[in-house]
Amino acid sequence: MFLGSSSPATYSWKNLLIRFMTSKPQRVHRIAETSWQSAVKKARTMATSTAADSYMRDAFSHYTDYLNGLNDKRERVVKASRDITMNSKKVIFQVHRMSLNNKDEVLEKADKDLNAVTAQYLSRLVKELQGTDFWKLRRAYSPGVQEYVEAATLCHFCKTGNLIGLDELNANLIPLSAPSTESLQINILDYILGLADLTGELMRLAIGRVSDGELEFAHKICSFVREIHRELTLVAPLMEDHSDMKTKMDTMLQSVMKIENACYSVHVRGSEFVPLLESDGSSFPPLPLDIN
Repeated sequence: MFLGSSSPATYSWKNLLIRFMTSKPQRVHRIAETSWQSAVKKARTMATSTAADSYMRDAFSHYTDYLNGLNDKRERVVKASRDITMNSKKVIFQVHRMSLNNKDEVLEKADKDLNAVTAQYLSRLVKELQGTDFWKLRRAYSPGVQEYVEAATLCHFCKTGNLIGLDELNANLIPLSAPSTESLQINILDYILGLADLTGELMRLAIGRVSDGELEFAHKICSFVREIHRELTLVAPLMEDHSDMKTKMDTMLQSVMKIENACYSVHVRGSEFVPLLESDGSSFPPLPLDIN
C-alpha cells in the first residue's frame, strides 16, 4: 500500500475530523449563547427577588408604624377613659349629698362639675378619636362613656324628673371637635349600659330620700326605675353584648325591689310616725327600714 493512496477507513476518519473541526465553532457559540441567557435570566430573577423583598420590607414597616401608633393611641384613650370615670363618680357622689334643705345648691355644684368633666376630660377623648374608626377602640373608652352617661342622666333626672335622651347627650359633644372632622358619638349600646347602672344610683338616692322624709320624690324614683327596667327587659335580649347586660338586668331588678320595699314599708307603717310629723306634715323623720 502506497502512502499516497487512501483506504475507505482513512477517508472516513478524515471526514469525521473535518466535520468535528467544522462544527466546533458552532458548538462553542451555542454554549456561549446558552451561558449568556442563563446569566441574564439569573440576573433578572435576582432583580425581581430584590424588588419583592424591598416591597415586603416597606409594607411591614408601614404596618409596624400603624400598629405602634394604634397601640399608643389605645393607651391614651384608656387613660382618658379612666379620668372620665373618676370625675364622673365625683359628680355622682355630689348628687348623693343632696338633702331637703340644700337640693338646689348641691345640684348646681353637680351640674358645674359635670360641665367640667365634659370640657376637660371628655374633650380630650374626643380629640384622641378624631379621624379614626371609633369601634376599633370602643372597648378602651366604653367604661368611661358609660360612667359619664350615668352621671349626666342622674343630674338631669334630679333637676327635671325626666330622662335625658341620647341625641341630647351627643349634641353636647359636637362643639368639642373640629368642624371639619366627625365628632365622637355615644353609641346606643353604651347609653343603655349607662342607664342600667343609673338604676343602682337611683336606688341609693331613693333610700336616702325616704330617710329624709321626701316620700313623694322616693315614689317618683320608684316609678321611674320600674319604667326603665320594663323597657330594658324588652331590649336586652336583642343586644349583642347580652351577657354583660344580663348581669346588669339582674342587679337592676334587685334595685327595683329594694326601692319598692322601702316605699311600701313607709306606706304600711306610716301611721307609726304620725305623732312625729312636722307641723306642716310635709316630711317624716328618718325611718328604721328593713331592706334586704
